[in-house]
Amino acid sequence: MSWDGKKILVVGLGKSGRAAAAVLARLGARVTACDRQLINEDEIRDLIQNGVELVLGGYPEVAALGPHLVITSPGVPAWEPPLAEARRQGIPVWSELELAYRMLPPGVRIAAITGTNGKTTTTALCGRILQDAGLPVVVGGNIGTPLVEEIPAIVPKGYVVCEVSSFQLEAVTSFRPRVAVILNITPDHLDRHGDMDGYIAAKARLMAFQEPDDFAVLNYDDDATRSLAARTKARVLFFSRRRQVEPGAYLKEGVLCVNLGGGEVRLCHRTELALKGDHNLENCLAASLVALSLGVEPGQLTATLKTFPGVPHRLERVAEINGVLYINDSKGTNPEATMKAIDAYPNPLILIAGGRNKGSDFTAMAEKMTGRVKFLVLVGEAAGELEQAARRAGIENIYRAQSFEDAVLGAVRQAVPGDIVMLSPACASWDMFKNYEERGELFKTIVRELAGKCGEGGNRHAPQGGAH
Repeated sequence: MSWDGKKILVVGLGKSGRAAAAVLARLGARVTACDRQLINEDEIRDLIQNGVELVLGGYPEVAALGPHLVITSPGVPAWEPPLAEARRQGIPVWSELELAYRMLPPGVRIAAITGTNGKTTTTALCGRILQDAGLPVVVGGNIGTPLVEEIPAIVPKGYVVCEVSSFQLEAVTSFRPRVAVILNITPDHLDRHGDMDGYIAAKARLMAFQEPDDFAVLNYDDDATRSLAARTKARVLFFSRRRQVEPGAYLKEGVLCVNLGGGEVRLCHRTELALKGDHNLENCLAASLVALSLGVEPGQLTATLKTFPGVPHRLERVAEINGVLYINDSKGTNPEATMKAIDAYPNPLILIAGGRNKGSDFTAMAEKMTGRVKFLVLVGEAAGELEQAARRAGIENIYRAQSFEDAVLGAVRQAVPGDIVMLSPACASWDMFKNYEERGELFKTIVRELAGKCGEGGNRHAPQGGAH
């Protein structure tokens, strides 16, 4: 497709919106990019240099602009005026994911991974497996680098592993992965999708354009995800840690097994996995199906399962200071993710939680904390809601922090040898940070500075002033 002279409107100047605008401008398109917020000039310098027309602090009139195509950033809801108006006028609206898909060289095989929790870890693991197997693979999407920026690195008949969000899937019109993975679906982003039916429908769009020679990898143990088997033309492969599923991947006598129809293949015992926790066991089962569907040999797959260490901001070990372990789980942006983090360790926990609620109910999470979380530190917009849920569940040791640094240091003051101080917010970061990465990096910085100050002196050198 030639982009030369085409009029394109990009709505939203987050990471993927900026990437789409810059790529299209370099291809000769006449790009107008807009955002209802004012954007720091440093973040849009590349757009200015490429001749992109910018509309900041508001939106242009779509009718007056007359674009051939509208590209929407994931963070922009479908009801925003330029998107709604474009659809009324019959102008195509694509996500950056759809744009990247249409730019791929021929013969590329895509593994696309979504789910409420676990998608970043599973995406990174799948990418590492293919890389270790010597295959030409690019990893991108919602995991970090927008896929459209990765196009020059993707070779014909190569492989792409991409993390995909429900926001991105709202505006795909032909995206067809060779392997579509839906790890789980639990309440999240209900402020955007309206209700669970809307959220499930968005996730299911990952399989909307698949054909019978494609694969859909689904979690059998998750009711909402299992039910999506009826919505796809692709060959369904289930994974389960609770029962033997064929064709699929499962746990049998503690061993990860796969059977795609040609007999059972035993990979490794769960204790040999580098990734720990039941949720990571599920991620490994799903990744195994992806790898074998794409032709990776079982022996190579097993080698990577035994060595892959995980991803930043997801149960990331930061430091151990005088017997207290500090864990960064900033990517735990919903209650289900935090519940999985709580289950991952047997030690007493001092939990730091809070941020912006995305429409979640914290009741089940509060019940999970009972008997496991010895002290709860709350911060951010949702601190009040979290405290109410925690007190209803009988949790009394709670501290409402005044800032993020106060939250971390408040948690430090409660820790004794054998404890774990864990940041797992159960909320989005947008009330205080640009993203969960920024939040996690600040946590790590504070902890590492503390480690430097404590030296051999331990927690007694932490700043004074008790938590309440």
